[in-house]
Amino acid sequence: MENRRAKVELYEEIRREYEHGAGTIRAVARKLGVHRREVRKALKSALPGERKIPERERPKLVAAIPFIDGILESDRKAPRKQRHTAHRIWARMRREMPEVEVAESTVRRYVREKKAAMGLVGRETFIAQSYAWGEEGQVDWYEGWAEFDGEARKTYLFCLRSMASGGAFHRAYPHATQQAFLEAHELAFAHFGGVFRVLRYDNLKSAVKKILRGHQREETARFIAFRSHWGFESEFCTPGEGHEKGGVEGEGGQFRRNHLVPVPKVRDLDELNLLLTAASKEEENRVIAGRAQPIGAAMLTEREHLWPLAQEGFDLASLHYPEVNGSGCVRVLTNFYSTPLPVGVRQRRRCMRRMWRSGVRGNGWHAMSDVTSGIKRCWSWSTTWMCS
Repeated sequence: MENRRAKVELYEEIRREYEHGAGTIRAVARKLGVHRREVRKALKSALPGERKIPERERPKLVAAIPFIDGILESDRKAPRKQRHTAHRIWARMRREMPEVEVAESTVRRYVREKKAAMGLVGRETFIAQSYAWGEEGQVDWYEGWAEFDGEARKTYLFCLRSMASGGAFHRAYPHATQQAFLEAHELAFAHFGGVFRVLRYDNLKSAVKKILRGHQREETARFIAFRSHWGFESEFCTPGEGHEKGGVEGEGGQFRRNHLVPVPKVRDLDELNLLLTAASKEEENRVIAGRAQPIGAAMLTEREHLWPLAQEGFDLASLHYPEVNGSGCVRVLTNFYSTPLPVGVRQRRRCMRRMWRSGVRGNGWHAMSDVTSGIKRCWSWSTTWMCS
């Protein structure tokens, strides 16, 4: 490609020199150091002609071609996993036709070309999938930008999509934490009116602790408990194979293009989520290509096939035991909080989505503050209460 571009530029220089410079073929050739034949080609066309690649003769392979063709023809009736490879053909040639001395690379090249001509080369085939009502949902995070009081900030959007109805639930968070991940599941279950039998994920850290062989995963204890509470099964994609959950991948892209363009301007995260909820309702009027009914009608049909919601939600609060540092603060996730307790004391911290409670074991609860900002700072206590 680089050589062709250089030649196109040379032809341009030749044509310019002939028109506005030397004026003759001989003078142009002498000035630019090229053959007169090349000057004539440039004057005839601004694009260099394609280089002709002559077919090389294969004097040593000629004797073996009928043998190779016969093997490939018989492979049409052989089981797919028991057909000849190029290496196997070459090995048979060495044993059955010792008088023919041909390099393996030559045999490989011919077999590849011949298989392509015979239509034996494997091709990727895509089959439209179909899902039973309530059978599978797919889950993923995707990123989106919004303006909060004039300041552009990136948010992380949770998406759970039903593969049967095509309905989807979207929820924005400042960070893709495990707590947000689990909370969004519960909100999505309420949105759909039930629980899917199987949820498919990629290998996000909120659910997967370690990737094992094949599709086996060592899941986090908290995710296992959450899954047990709601009663669904989980499946995980092969690393790097996002098409295995193509439904939710495509949903995130089309939703962002259609409902987050232009960049929404909101006061806070709550207003953004109200916008997402309204957009999801609007999506229920859409008819997916190849389907007969709108998404909303399909969701109503699917609701009867979903597993019932749990009577109580899962305990989403997480426990932490930070230690008071020399500045009189404790660190929880990404934030620091001031405390009147002495240095070295370890606190029990109970973190929820928008607030946390903190206290020393046996001495009751001391404070509550916001932990969703993600800004590292030392907060002062503003509220105090006791807890049994």
